[in-house]
Order: sequence, then C-alpha cells, then structure tokens
Amino acid sequence: METIKSWLESKQTSLGIELGSTRIKAVLAGPNHAPIAIGIHEWENRLENGAWTYALDDAWVGIADAYAKLAAKVKDIYGVTITSVGAMGFSAMMHGYLAFDKDGKQLAPFRTWRNTMTEKAADELTALLSFNIPLRWSIAHLYHSILIQEPHVKDIAYVTTLAGYVHWKLTGEKVLGIGDASGMFPIDSNALDFDAGMVKQFDAHVAPHGYNWKLKDVLPKVLAAGENAGVLTEAGARLIDPSGALCAGIPLCAPEGDAGTGMAATNSVAVRTGNVSAGTSVFAMIVMEKALSKLHREVDMVTTPCGKPVAMVHANNCTSDINAWVGLFYDAMQTIGLPVDKSALFEAFFSKAEEGISDCGGLLAYNYYAGEPVTGIDGGRPVFARLPDSDMDFATFARTHLFSAVATLKLGFDILFQEEKVQLDKLLGHGGFFKTKDAGQKIMAAAAGVPVAVMETADEGGAWGMALLAEYMRVGAAETLADFLAGKVFAGQNVHEIAPDTADVVGFTKFMERYVAGLSIEKAAVKDLA
Repeated sequence: METIKSWLESKQTSLGIELGSTRIKAVLAGPNHAPIAIGIHEWENRLENGAWTYALDDAWVGIADAYAKLAAKVKDIYGVTITSVGAMGFSAMMHGYLAFDKDGKQLAPFRTWRNTMTEKAADELTALLSFNIPLRWSIAHLYHSILIQEPHVKDIAYVTTLAGYVHWKLTGEKVLGIGDASGMFPIDSNALDFDAGMVKQFDAHVAPHGYNWKLKDVLPKVLAAGENAGVLTEAGARLIDPSGALCAGIPLCAPEGDAGTGMAATNSVAVRTGNVSAGTSVFAMIVMEKALSKLHREVDMVTTPCGKPVAMVHANNCTSDINAWVGLFYDAMQTIGLPVDKSALFEAFFSKAEEGISDCGGLLAYNYYAGEPVTGIDGGRPVFARLPDSDMDFATFARTHLFSAVATLKLGFDILFQEEKVQLDKLLGHGGFFKTKDAGQKIMAAAAGVPVAVMETADEGGAWGMALLAEYMRVGAAETLADFLAGKVFAGQNVHEIAPDTADVVGFTKFMERYVAGLSIEKAAVKDLA
C-alpha cells in the first residue's frame, strides 16, 4: 500500500485509456507494470442514415466517466487524489473516417470500421496502388466521399482516426502512432511514414477533382513507439477530468489503434509472434518474417507500434450474435421466474459448446450484424439455419455460434498458414471470447491450427497495452519495444496454452465446408430482408 502510494505521489505511473467498440476503459499502471486501478464506461455504436457511428460528445462523456471511476478507486484505496501521472496515452478502434475543416469543425458524421459502403472505392484504390485497401480504412472512406461527390470534401483540412482525434483535442498535436496510421494509408516500414510513392499516386489520381489539398497535408504526422507526442493542455485536462484535479503538462505518447495495443498487451511485437483479439469484432495479427507472395484481399498489411510489417486478418463480426442469443435465453428464464446470473449464463454457453457435436451436426449460423468484406457480404443479417433432422441440443447450438464467431477469421488463417506457409509458434489470445476458461481457446486453436495461449493479464486488454506504450516512452525507450516487453513486462508471467485438438480441427473443417457453401443463404438474406 505504501509503495503504491509513493508511486502515485511521485508520478511513477502511466495511464492508458482505450475507446473500444462497447466500452471505454482506463487503466493506471505502476512502474512494475501491474494495474493499480481501472475505470470502465459502457457505450455503443448506432446505425444512423445507413452508417455505423458514435457521437463524439459521447466519447468525451465516456472518457471522463472512465477516468472518474479510476480516480475514485485510487482515492478510496490509497487516499491519494490524482493530480498528475508520469505519462499517458490514448487508443481507440482503428480505421474509420473523421474529417475536419481548417477551423476544427467536424465535416461529416464519424464513420466507424464497421461500415462497408466503400467497396467501390476500396476496389479502385487496391488496383491503383497494387496494395490491398480494405473497406474500413480511412483512405477508402475518403475516396468514397470523393467518388460520390460529397460537398464537404473540398473543405477538408484534417483526416484522422478516433484515437488521433482525441489526442489532438488533448494536446493540439495532429499526430498518430504508426500502427494506427497503417490503418489509414499504406506505410513504408523503412521510412516509418506513409508510403511516399503511393501518396503521389493518390494525389495524381484525384487531381482532376480540383481540390486545394494534398493527401500528406491532411493526414496526421506519423510517430513510432517511444516518441514523445506532446503534452496535456489545460483544456485537455478538463476534458478528461472536469473536476479540475488533473493538471496540465503530462507527456503523452503517440495515440495508437486497438490492434497495436493488443500487440503490446500480449507481447506480440517481435517477428514470428502473433495475437488474436476477439470481442465485438475479431482480428489476428502476425508479425511477418517476409512479405506475402501476392496480394490477398482477405489479408491486410499493417504494422506494429514500432513499424514492423504485420499480416492482419480482420472480421467485422464476432461475439455480438452470441450476446443476442444469451440475452434471449436470459429473457426466457426471467419470464418463467428462474433466477439466473447473466455472466453465469455466458459461461455455461461457452463451456457447454465443448460437448457439442464436433462439426455442429447440420446446424449453421452467420453472425453478420454488419457486412463482412472477407466473404463478400455487404450488409448485416444474422442468420441461423439447420437441417430438419439435426440434433437441436443446447451444446451443439452453442458450439455452432462459437464456430460462427471465428469462421470468417479461419478463412484468412487458411490463406496465411496453408497458402503462404507463414510460420508461427503460437497465438496469444485476448478479449471477451477467451473469458471462459479453455472454451474460446479450444475453438480458436481449432480454427488456426496452432496453439493458443492466454496470459494472466489477458483480461486487462488494450487499455493496459496503451499504458505500457506510455510507460515505454516515460522510461526513455532505451531498448527496443520487443525487448522492453519481453524482459521488463512479461518475464516470468504465467501463460495458459492449449494445442489444437484433432477432433476439433476435423470438425471445424467440416463445418467450414457447410459454412462456405451456405454463404448464398446470407447473401439472399441481405438482398431480400430490407
């Protein structure tokens, strides 16, 4: 208690705040890298005028609430009112589109990674740059706005991500961590900057539209892990802490995306390491030894927080449909007066899936709340289907939905591990999919065909990873980020590892044959269910 109190008073702490898809989480860590206090604020995206979005005012309410809860815990437990910390950093969902004019006015509603209206723009840019441009990338959203001649484009002075926006308002600095920047526009890992040649290609391609801006002028400055990214202003301090206790002057590290913080939180920034984050969406990050042999539309090329190339397989949908079904069962039990804890129901759903028929026995589910570019689905229509003679038991039903949650990811895994022969020793898992002991790991190991490990810190998530990146900057970044994480943060940490089970692998393979064949069902649902 006294040691932690001294850390708080001497500012030997690092604060990480991450704006995830369903919650905003703040984590304060000490110089031993362990969390001291956590604060969480729940929020949710909404579908407005056909686009998934969040109100930016809600982001500030959430940041302030998460921080207030964290600060209250510190006060209650340690008797210390936080006035400053050693360093801080902010992260958020990658990709999406936030555009502002020269006066800082928001020009269009925030379009998140979940939107898939950019297919034509992404296809044209991929052909132009000979580089896979996913639908959710910022440059795809910008080019989409150009193609449909949105009037705001002529007034653009700054385009950034959610993390970049928050950092800008807190510091006045228009910068972005290289990992998050790699989800805006392709990165040159040697120059640690946006690819200059591709920037020129884009500018030449859109020149006939006559805009008075060039791409590099409206994108944020790219920074690598360890670089100082400005200090908290007085106005920024009040956004985080309206009470007035938090002081200005705190150094901030570069804002990052949730992929980068996930890599940091799982010690997966070195070559041949990989991690998989599974929650509302699911994505796997594999740090590459060499470039892919060819362009794959199912695989994105992004970077670690220090700029190393990473193969990323991303699916827009993961646990949302599971949440809906568990909610249905909960409502049914409440209706007949059966007392049940919802978290216990989630645990039962996941653990019972292990007992289901290995290939799901003719049950089939598509968890598409939003479109899924990997499978060519451009809209969200969750679908459950079954053969009339299928066994409709709870265990197999649950297994079907766990398989469905990572089925799209498996298509990308097959490209990397079977077609491209990418070498990987194991995947580090984190996110809500792994909360129930063993269940999510076994399913993910069957999908990837490699062991899946979960660390004892897995539940801390990206906000803790952001605190680690802030700490890395605070201590001076005297060694590589990979060495700092392996030697200082994760040395000696317990890791629970599960290897792929042969029966699960065979069952998942058979399920995927039915899943791919049945994609026409999902396409029909998108077309016919308005």
